Amino acid sequence: MNDFQIGRITMTSFGKRAIPAEPAASALPPGRVVVPGSTPIAGSAVKSADLIRDQVLLRIEPVAAVRMNKPELTLFVNRLVAEIANERKLLLNQTEQDALTRDIVDEMVGLGPIEPLLHDSTVSDILVNGPHMIYVERRGKLELTSLRFRHDAHVLHVAQRIASYVGRSVDESNPMLDARLADGSRVNVIIPPLSLKGPSISIRKFSQKILSLKHLAAAGSLSPGLADALEIFARCRLNIIVSGGTGSGKTTLLNALSGMIDPGERIITIEDAAELQLQQRHVIQLETRPANLEGRGRIDQGGLVRNALRMRPDRIIVGEVRGAEAFDMMQAMNTGHDGSMSTVHANSARDALARLENMVLMCNANLPLRSIRGQITSAVDVVIHTERMRDGARRVTEVSEVVGMEGEIVVLGPLFHFEYKGEKPGGGVDGEFKSTPICPRFIARIKYFGLDEQLLDAMGVPKRWNG
Repeated sequence: MNDFQIGRITMTSFGKRAIPAEPAASALPPGRVVVPGSTPIAGSAVKSADLIRDQVLLRIEPVAAVRMNKPELTLFVNRLVAEIANERKLLLNQTEQDALTRDIVDEMVGLGPIEPLLHDSTVSDILVNGPHMIYVERRGKLELTSLRFRHDAHVLHVAQRIASYVGRSVDESNPMLDARLADGSRVNVIIPPLSLKGPSISIRKFSQKILSLKHLAAAGSLSPGLADALEIFARCRLNIIVSGGTGSGKTTLLNALSGMIDPGERIITIEDAAELQLQQRHVIQLETRPANLEGRGRIDQGGLVRNALRMRPDRIIVGEVRGAEAFDMMQAMNTGHDGSMSTVHANSARDALARLENMVLMCNANLPLRSIRGQITSAVDVVIHTERMRDGARRVTEVSEVVGMEGEIVVLGPLFHFEYKGEKPGGGVDGEFKSTPICPRFIARIKYFGLDEQLLDAMGVPKRWNG
């Protein structure tokens, strides 16, 4: 016999007897997806499950629970659930008992009902819209799951647990939170009074799988020729901006591009929430810091970029430019830090440059517009635009070089684009990646690295031009 002690309880292990099951639960609402590893408890057993859950939480000291590893806690809770069910003469079969045990353990040491989703490799986003509506994104498509929180207070409890992980708080005085989980997943929380339908939690999961440009080409996100060209751009230290909408694959592409950086270079990354996965050894990761409860101590990306310039970087990679740090980034690109990369939210390659222009104006309103555009033109070599298309696939749809200026206008030269053709029989988007067979203005830099012939071949430049 084994004894388990936790808090005020000492329990001796005993064999579990099967308790008759209640009638099967009614069917799930149309369109709802049952999450693998989760077992909905029969309708009439929900109240019994809530009663048992409350009793378990009353009998366990939280401090003692935290000291146990998860398998030990799971075993203890499972036996405690069986004991309470027998005491109260409640009907739970073994499947329901195990499901309730998982729910209780996830609530005690995890994120409650959404904990299984964090371990589901097919899920890229978890979206909690109040207690009774939990969506996930799989392969670019949103699905409504069968999971539930009990009520608004339950969602808020999980949100506060996330905040406590990073030493922050979320309440009526601080109703918004940006945080990062231990596995690197990015979390946003917004609660009433700002959210009118209860607390909302949005989680962008941290991908453990590092994709290369070849993997992206195999998946159809770009063509083999385009993959070769992007590899050459990264190796030859071009300054690159990756643009696109939310969830379009900007960070994934930036990770793939960073894989082409020489291992001997010193790289400094700057992010609001660390997502980049660089494979090189000589990498310094910097992350912004929010203000404390007194409104002090905030360190933004602009401050980190300025500090990075004093750290002898070979390359600076800014996870996402979204404000005044755009000016510091342009300065870095223009002061010998070639090969720098960043992402920006935009609707097209040209819109990306307009966004950079507006962000520079935010902190330098007195600078002439022509001067700002000149800075951008001399700093940025290539803009790569990504899109998440209606079939859920993420593709590179446009690659343009920044040619220069004509009067007051920044001139872009198209290098590659995705040409839409129609719809595939299975419902996917049909199209083709095409190149523009011209020599880019930065061909001299490519030639300096000895990769000019490979680039012109990847772009389909005729041999008579490639002379």
